[in-house]
Amino acid sequence: MTSKETLVIHPPEVELAADNRSLVAPIYQSVKFEFDDVDEVSKNSRGERSGFQYSRVSNPTLQQLELTLAALQGRDSCLVTASGVAAVNLALLSLCKQGDHVVLFAEAYQPTRMMIRRILGRYGVRHTMLSIEDLAGLERVLKETPTRLITFESPTNPILKIADLPRITAMAKEHGALTVMDNTFAGFHNHGQYDIDVFVHSLTKYASGHGDVMGGAVIASKELIQAMRPDFITIGATLDPHACFLIQRGMKTYFLRYDRQCANALVIAQFLESQPAVERVRYPGLPSHPQHLLAKSQLKDFGSVVTFELKGGLAAAKKFAESLALFATVSSLGSTDSLVLPPQHLAPAGMNPEERRWSGITEQTVRLSVGIEASADLVGDLAQALAKAV
Repeated sequence: MTSKETLVIHPPEVELAADNRSLVAPIYQSVKFEFDDVDEVSKNSRGERSGFQYSRVSNPTLQQLELTLAALQGRDSCLVTASGVAAVNLALLSLCKQGDHVVLFAEAYQPTRMMIRRILGRYGVRHTMLSIEDLAGLERVLKETPTRLITFESPTNPILKIADLPRITAMAKEHGALTVMDNTFAGFHNHGQYDIDVFVHSLTKYASGHGDVMGGAVIASKELIQAMRPDFITIGATLDPHACFLIQRGMKTYFLRYDRQCANALVIAQFLESQPAVERVRYPGLPSHPQHLLAKSQLKDFGSVVTFELKGGLAAAKKFAESLALFATVSSLGSTDSLVLPPQHLAPAGMNPEERRWSGITEQTVRLSVGIEASADLVGDLAQALAKAV
């Protein structure tokens, strides 16, 4: 008889019959997986058979989420990571080498700019930064300088400029550059129809949807993912299986949440556009957005982020944010809760005056991430805060 000390280390196995399945996939909260014999381990290591050995390399829970996200984005393969920033950084690290040239844009996510300008720059990766609106400048740079990749996002954060995807991807292909798109704002159901080589997402946002778990994803062709996989495994920013399970659960309500958030965002954008305290509203779903027609041609919907310029500058924006009851003053976006960022939290760092102008962020810029609350309640909260602020 097995001793009790051994029993707790090797508990009895419970196996489900072939016709008795779990409706929800279990969490494989295990670092290690075993095979029945050494030869099978060797075959798995050589890629000659399917299976799992070590969760830093792969795990059934992670693989299910990777398959889900790749299919949604219309690509073959996916790697999930411990955070959205990890997905961006690992993609850039694995695709670039010393001497390569990268194009990025002033409207990009600040950690992406820092990764390219500060960290990759230490190791001999050169870069050119432009405005996402400067397509003539992009064409000129690509003609003059052999370029490894172009990285960008659309809609941009927080000004919600729309990248001209057909033109950018066509220029990249013509000049042999890869395209790496941060598609977090637009979501997994948008932009898959374009010839984009690599998509990166923060799963912390719309995928999780509840602001309680972090993760990231890199989505691309099977060939590109396989080329990147060794670097991802070596660097080790692996998504935890339990966090992965929570994200997969969040994906079950992805479309319900996204649809409600977009509907609420449009109502709020229309309300703000009618307010005398608001100088300008930036939302791609409004006809007043300078790229509304481009957005309409590229997107199935217009997102949950609304950005506006509030009269009165920093002081008014601070008072506005502090007067809101339903909007929390915190970073991030895409969750069930509505959030606000005043200009004090949006100011771009590490930019010269021209780059700041390209970014479009001013001392009046306020960003809202709209949740799934009742739209009438959100509008009422915004109205009372505007009345106090200006």
